[in-house]
Amino acid sequence: MNINSQEVTTFILAGGKGERLHPLTKDRAKPAVPFGGIYRIIDFPLSNAINSGLRKIYVFTQYKSLSLQRHIREGWNIFSRELGEFIDMVPAQKRIGEEWYQGTADSVLQNMNILEDERPMYILILSGDQVYKMDYNRMLRQHIEKKADLTISVFEVERKDAHRFGVLKVEDDRITKFIEKPSEPAPDPGNEDFCLVSMGIYIFTLEALIRNIMDDAKRTDSTHDFGKDIIPSMIGKYNLYAYRFIDENKKETKYWKDIGTIDSYWESNMDLVNLDPLLNLYDRSWPIRTFQEQFPPAKTVFSGENRKASVTDSMISGGCIISGARVNHSVLSTNVRVNSYCEINDCIIFDNVNVGRYSRLKKVIIDKNVQVPRGTEIGYNPEYDRKRFFVSENGVAVVPKNYKW
Repeated sequence: MNINSQEVTTFILAGGKGERLHPLTKDRAKPAVPFGGIYRIIDFPLSNAINSGLRKIYVFTQYKSLSLQRHIREGWNIFSRELGEFIDMVPAQKRIGEEWYQGTADSVLQNMNILEDERPMYILILSGDQVYKMDYNRMLRQHIEKKADLTISVFEVERKDAHRFGVLKVEDDRITKFIEKPSEPAPDPGNEDFCLVSMGIYIFTLEALIRNIMDDAKRTDSTHDFGKDIIPSMIGKYNLYAYRFIDENKKETKYWKDIGTIDSYWESNMDLVNLDPLLNLYDRSWPIRTFQEQFPPAKTVFSGENRKASVTDSMISGGCIISGARVNHSVLSTNVRVNSYCEINDCIIFDNVNVGRYSRLKKVIIDKNVQVPRGTEIGYNPEYDRKRFFVSENGVAVVPKNYKW
C-alpha cells in the first residue's frame, strides 16, 4: 500500500518542562537536552519522521524553548516550502483563551487552525522527548487497513514498571481498555510478566481528532490530556487499535526510552558505549540527523611516559582533546578538554567543558560551559557531593550549566 505523505501532518509535542530531569532542564526544554554527544532528544522523532518520508511537521513548544528553536532553525532548515515540505515551530499563543497549554490534547486544540487550514486525512502525534527508531509508515498502513479512528503504538514493559505509563488491554489488536498510570497494571494475556503500554505515539483520522478534542474542551472535570481523558472516552465508541512497535534498529530487543529522570538519562547514554548497544547510531540505513558546529576531529595527546592518553569504550565528539588522561565508558560532547592525569569513568560531559589536571570523575554529568578546577573529585564521596550538586537516587551527580566553583 502506497501512502501519500501529503495526506499526513505530524505534530511533535515538545513543550514539556521535564522537571524530573532538573538541573539539565533548568535552562532548556526537555526535548532540547543533549544526548549521545552530538544529538538533542528532539532529533530522534524528527529523524524518524524524515526517514519515514513525512515532511509536514509542526513542533509545539512552550517552556524554555529558545535553545530548542535555535537547534531546529540551524540544523533542520532543509525543506522546500514550495514542495509542501516544512518544519514549523509553533509556540503557545493563547489562541482560544487566556491559558497556556493545559495538557497534550489542549495543545492540539489551541492549534485547531492548522487542522482547519490543512485538512489532512491523518494526524501523527509524537512526543518530543523519547529516544527510539521507528518507521511510522508501518503504523500508518495498519491504521488505514483497519479503518481505525485512532491507532496507538504500544511497547512491552515489565509489569513492575508499567505503572508509569498508560496500560492497554488488547484483543486482536483492538483496544478494549486503557488506564493511565494504574496502581495495579493488568498484564498482557500473552505474557503475564509484561504489560502493553502506550508509547505516546498516536495516529488519528481528522474527524475523530477534531470531534473528541472539542468535546473534551467542554468538560470541566477534564485535564485535557490524551492519555487521561481523550483515549478512555473513545473506548467502545470508536475504532481504536494498537500497533505493536517494530524497531528500525533491527535488533531482537526493541529499544524505546521515555527519558524522564536523571538515572534513566544516564543509563540511556551509558548504553551507547556498551559493546553491543541496543540503540545503533551507526546504522546508515536509518540515520539520526542533528546540527553540529564546525570542529576539528577529536584528538588524543601523549606526552611522556606518565602522561599516556587512554580512551576506552567511549564516544568522543569533534573538537575534544584528551591530553595525557584516561577516559573510560563515557560520552563527551564537542569541544571538551580533559587535561593530564585525569580519570573519567562512566561520565557524560556536555559542550565546552575543561577538566583540570588530576581531576577524578565517576558517574558524573557535567552540563555546558564548566571549568572544572584542578584536582576536583566527584563521585567518590556521595555525602560531600550532595552538599554541592544534585545527586540522583542511583548516585549520579549533576554539575549544572555555567557552574562556578
